Amino acid sequence: MATLKEILTRRPVAATIRLTVPAGAARPVAPVGPALGQYRLNLMAFCKDFNARTQKYKPETPMAVIITAFKDNTFEFTVRSPSVTWYLKKAAGIESGSSRPGHAVASTLSVRHVYEIAKVKQSDPYCQYMPLESICKSVIGTANSMGIKVVKELE
Repeated sequence: MATLKEILTRRPVAATIRLTVPAGAARPVAPVGPALGQYRLNLMAFCKDFNARTQKYKPETPMAVIITAFKDNTFEFTVRSPSVTWYLKKAAGIESGSSRPGHAVASTLSVRHVYEIAKVKQSDPYCQYMPLESICKSVIGTANSMGIKVVKELE
C-alpha cells in the first residue's frame, strides 16, 4: 500500500505512447516527432537517450518503446527487445510466415535457434522472472503459428 508521501509526489500521467522505432535511429521526425510533440515533450532528449540505450543492437532493428508522458512535460520510457516474430523471421531467413500455418511450412529452425531467441527475450522486463523453458515453449508456439517447423537438428 502506498504511503501518503508517495501519493502526493506521484506525477499525473498525460498519456502512454507505444512506438516501434529502429535501434539507434530515433530522429525528431515521424513517427517520433508527432507522437511526442503533441504532449510537448523534449524530442531531442528522447532521441539522444533512446539512441544511447539501443546502440548495442544492429541498426534498423525494430525496437518497441513505451513512453509515459507526464503532465509536467517530462517523460519516462522503457525499451523492449524486438518481437519474437522478428527474431524468428531473421533466423529462418524469410520475409513473412506461411499463409497457411499448419498446412504449408514456411521454413525450419533448430531447437538451438529457439533457445537463443529465448535467452534474448529473457532480458525483457516482463520475462525476467519466467523460467527459460516457458519462454522456449512460447517461442515454439509463435513459430508454429507462423508456419515455421522446429526440429532437433537441421540437416
